[in-house]
Amino acid sequence: MIAIEDFRDIKYEKEENGIGTITINRPERRNALSPITFLELEAAFDHMEQDDDIRVVIITGNQDGNAFSSGAYMSPKVMSEMTPEIRKLLDPTDRSSRNMARKIFDFPKPIVAAVNGLAIGGGITMLLIGADLIYASENAYLGFYFVQNAFMSEFASTFLLPLYLGFQRAKEIIYYGRKIEAQKALELGLVNKVLPLNELVPYAREQALKLIAPKAPGLSIRLMRKAVHDMFKDQIYKILDIENEGYKTLLSKPDITIAMSARSKKIEPVFKGR
Repeated sequence: MIAIEDFRDIKYEKEENGIGTITINRPERRNALSPITFLELEAAFDHMEQDDDIRVVIITGNQDGNAFSSGAYMSPKVMSEMTPEIRKLLDPTDRSSRNMARKIFDFPKPIVAAVNGLAIGGGITMLLIGADLIYASENAYLGFYFVQNAFMSEFASTFLLPLYLGFQRAKEIIYYGRKIEAQKALELGLVNKVLPLNELVPYAREQALKLIAPKAPGLSIRLMRKAVHDMFKDQIYKILDIENEGYKTLLSKPDITIAMSARSKKIEPVFKGR
C-alpha cells in the first residue's frame, strides 16, 4: 500500500471535527485519474476506514482547474514514472478500476462529493457508485464519453445508470456519450444540489457535519449506508466483473487504437465496429 506521505496525485487532510478530505490534485491534467491515482485513492480510503476519528469523507478536485476529474489517464510518461514497488501494487487482471470500485462501494462511512467542474468518465461513475451525496458547482458538467474512446462504462455504471434513470434514458446517455450540464444532472437525480462554485465546498462541509455527532447519530447513518449497499452488493460485484471482462475484450480490438489516433489528431474516428 502507498503511504500517505508519498501521495502525489491526491491530497489527504484530516480535521479534528471528524472530516477527512480527499482532493484530486493534478490540475495540469484536469485531475485525470491514472493507475497511480487509483492506488492512492484506495490507500486513502483504507486509512480512513481504519481511523476511528474520521467519521465522514469529502472528495473534491483541486480548485485551480475548474475540474473535478477528466477521467481515466494513461500515458507512457505515467508508466515510466512508476517505481518497481508501485508496479508490484498494480493488479494486472483489473482493467476497469474494479478494485477501486469495490473499495468505495464497501466503504463503511458516509461520502460527500463536491464536484467543482467537469466530471468525465470515471470522474463521475466513481461517485455514482460510492458517494452518498453529490453536490455540483454551476460550471460543472458530467461527461459519459466512454463510447467516443471505444471503451465501455465502468464502476458498475451499466447497472447504476438504469437504476437511476430507467433503461431507455440510461442507454441513450451511454450509447451516445452524452454531456450533461449541472442543472440537467440535478433534474435527472444524478446530483443532489447545484451551487455557485464559491459556495460548493463550504456547503458540502456543512452537509457532511450533519451526518455525524453531535448533529446526527453517526452509527445510524453508517448502518443505513451498509443496509442500502448490501442489498445491491451481489449485483454490483457481478456487473463489475462483467465490465472488467468487457474492457479486456475491447483493449485487444482495433477501435481502441482508432479512437486514440483520432483524438491525438483531433479528427472524427472512423470505427471498424469489431
